[in-house]
Amino acid sequence: MHDALTLIDCADAHLPDITRIYGDAVRTGTASFELEPPSLAEMTERRAALQAGGYPYLVALQAGRVAGYAYASAYRARPAYGATVENSVYVDPACQGRGIGLALLQALVARCERGPWRQMVAVIGDSANLASQRLHSAAGFSLVGTLRSVGFKHGRWLDTVLMQRPLGEGDRTPRG
Repeated sequence: MHDALTLIDCADAHLPDITRIYGDAVRTGTASFELEPPSLAEMTERRAALQAGGYPYLVALQAGRVAGYAYASAYRARPAYGATVENSVYVDPACQGRGIGLALLQALVARCERGPWRQMVAVIGDSANLASQRLHSAAGFSLVGTLRSVGFKHGRWLDTVLMQRPLGEGDRTPRG
């Protein structure tokens, strides 16, 4: 049995662990197409920009430590995309396989449904990332397409898989 999971808004104190988790994903994985892990200062600036835009940024705590995090961000900068957000979810490698990613993603979806957004998009790095695809399917996302060989990392071409789910009323009513 694992310690209880607590989901809270991200605070400054969580950023060193978030930077470590993301840095590992950048260095060793293909979920992110970044090539160099960002510094703590850069991660702090990124979070501040998201918070200034009103986007939720959540942290999962287990046994008093950061087990993972998730946030929403603008899908695209142009105003017509304003009702659509993109999600990001990262779980500490030592904590994977415990349902933390799903708990974070479900909480993020719920938070976004209380906001002004109507669609959530997942841009999944690497079509071989089946764990992320399964995670998003479990949270109500549907596969909408695959962009072939759009990234190059770790010596190989990578696809991105696009998944999407409606938030709240989705496209059933006009945006207010």
